[in-house]
Parts: sequence; structure tokens; C-alpha cells
Amino acid sequence: MTTTSPAGPASTRRDQILREASRLFAERGFHGVGVDEIGAAVGISGPALYRHFTGKDAMLTELLVGISSRLWDGGRRRVEEAAATGSPAEAALDSLIAGHIDFALDDRALITLHDRELDRLPETERKRVRQLQRQYVELWVDVVRKVHVRLPEDHARTCVHAVFGLLNSTPHLFRPSSLPDRAATAALLHRMARGAFASAAGPSA
Repeated sequence: MTTTSPAGPASTRRDQILREASRLFAERGFHGVGVDEIGAAVGISGPALYRHFTGKDAMLTELLVGISSRLWDGGRRRVEEAAATGSPAEAALDSLIAGHIDFALDDRALITLHDRELDRLPETERKRVRQLQRQYVELWVDVVRKVHVRLPEDHARTCVHAVFGLLNSTPHLFRPSSLPDRAATAALLHRMARGAFASAAGPSA
């Protein structure tokens, strides 16, 4: 996972810790991983890890709030860039889909982590994640309805959630190595997402 912290050795080490913590939490569960194991994965002692985080709970919070924030910020930026260049709504939708596919293919551990461990966050941070997710969904709904103008808002929202389910299914693939290469997989997921929206809209939308 790439964070938005300033460049430098400290931020690089934090990034390494978060990446390994995400992988280990996804593989063995939050309670199945000790601080010493996370430290060993990045070449430091468990106690040394506390120079970067107060503990596992802090890592989990940063991972889950961080990815929701990253998706929202990235999606908003993609839509704004499309608008600034005068691109049609279809281009904005394609950009949103491409950005989410990058996440789904490159951050599969975070998808698993979110599904399993979100309820472990403090209430304030859990609400923050939900708020960011709602904003992200509504960003998509707005763009989808500009592409498919006759699609009712509630139908568009349902379809957005369904497409997220499709794209976020990547961690559940039994044998990822049996998939086409990354580019072919991304292109396939993109066609399926656009097809889902077109199907929901119907031939006259």
C-alpha cells in the first residue's frame, strides 16, 4: 500500500510496516499475528516497531481509514481531471473503473482486511470509513447517471454497489496464478463493469 506521508526513510519504513501488516492480517487474521512477526517481516525488532506505531490497533486503523480515503481522493481527482479537459462523462466513468481495478488487483489484502476487521476499529474511525465510502459511492452514482441519463438514482446506486462487489472479488479467486496477465485481467474486469452499467440502464437509457 502506498501512503501519502512525506518521502524519506521514516515514511518508507512506515509504508513497509503497513504493507506487511496488511498481508499478515489478511493471511492469518488480526489476532493471529504478533507485533514481533510484523517487525521481523520488515527486518526490525518488535519493540522497534513501536517507534512508528503505538500497536496493531493503530496499524489497522491507518490501513482501513487510509484505503477509504485514498479511493475517495483518487476518484474525485479522476472526475475533476476529466471535467477540466472537457472529456465526456464516459471518460470519467472509465477512469473511475480503471482506478478501482488498480486497487482491486494491487491491494487484495486490504479488501480481505476490510471485510474481516472493520468492526475492530474504534467507533469514530469506523464512522469515518463509512462516510468516505458513502462519498465514494455517490461520486460514482453521479457519473453513472451522466452516462446513462435515464437510469433512476436508486438503480444506479444499487448497480455501483454490485460493480464494487464484482471488482472486489479478486481476493476470492482460488488460483490467481491461473488468471490472464495483469493487463488482460484489468481489461476483462473493465469490460464487465461497463457491461453491468449498460445492462442496468437498458437499451433505451
